[in-house]
Amino acid sequence: MTSRWGVWVLISLQSNDLRFYELRESIQGVSEKMLAQTLRALVQDGLVWREVEPTTPPQVTYGLTEFGRDVGEPLAELFDRITQRLSPRTAG
Repeated sequence: MTSRWGVWVLISLQSNDLRFYELRESIQGVSEKMLAQTLRALVQDGLVWREVEPTTPPQVTYGLTEFGRDVGEPLAELFDRITQRLSPRTAG
């Protein structure tokens, strides 16, 4: 959770559950290896759940646990406030 990628995962999963590739596309700059490590840690910490569908290839979906929602909600609000402040200002 303390990594920057952990924060991005919690923010990305705030609105809905996502598959691995959807998460990777929603978080610019994260490698597959780093995303996999981050997700593994978040699942171990009880912030994210993981569901594997027995298909070929397996489809893995991730979502927030109740604890993950409690932690992720204020992070998402903070992120929204920061991005609003940093949005490009119109030239006057």
